[in-house]
Amino acid sequence: MASPFPGMNPYIERETVFHDFHQHFASAVVAQIVPQIRPKYFAKIDVDVYLHEAPAEDRKLLGRPDVYLTEREGSIAQGGSGALAAPAEALIPAAVDIVRLPYVEIREKDGRAVVTVIELLSPTNKLKLEDRAAYIAKRKKIFRSDAHLVEIDLLRGGARMPMDDLPDCDYYALVSRAEQRPRVGVWPVKLRERLPVVPVPLRAPDADAKLDLQAIVNQVYDVAGYEDYIYEGTPQPPLHPADDAWARELIANGRGGD
Repeated sequence: MASPFPGMNPYIERETVFHDFHQHFASAVVAQIVPQIRPKYFAKIDVDVYLHEAPAEDRKLLGRPDVYLTEREGSIAQGGSGALAAPAEALIPAAVDIVRLPYVEIREKDGRAVVTVIELLSPTNKLKLEDRAAYIAKRKKIFRSDAHLVEIDLLRGGARMPMDDLPDCDYYALVSRAEQRPRVGVWPVKLRERLPVVPVPLRAPDADAKLDLQAIVNQVYDVAGYEDYIYEGTPQPPLHPADDAWARELIANGRGGD
């Protein structure tokens, strides 16, 4: 069943859902883009890795193996019967939480140069200070390169990325063409509006590819079976009362608006 929302589904924005959505989103972008850009270009998924050291009180026992293998006299090394299995205990603290965030690169087939980077912002690089700083540093590195950037923010919560004169909106897509910086194109979107089709720049003189964000969100909603479980909670951040009533009516009716 299709998402009942005409645009972004705010129930997907909860961090526990959005991480899964992020994984599916990258795959859906590749599937939509590749037929438009091949054979001169190809698209691939890569990941940014964020390491979060857990507080001492949150470190948990991950494993307590029943046995470990050790050598003794007469072992395999000396032609014996084999390794001795002896009982043991081991503590493996989960001192580091590893977060992997996928993004899409479009590369030239000849030379493998990065042409365009497509990023979907996540809660971790909008809410966590150290992760936000790391993403902004990556963003600046792209801006200093000859690669284009397509940045998509489908989260109402958290701080926006640095940008002058962003219109009031709930979501946005940004396209930064290498040859036009520091000017960027921005597609601001309100909660009740359809997500846009945005251009994906390639190398001149090749025409832009097109990324239909609404089609991708609808596809992920169906593929991931979100209808079955995401409505057990509430949107985060909470919706304004009028929007909350509108959302509940859409869900109850099982349909989107115009």
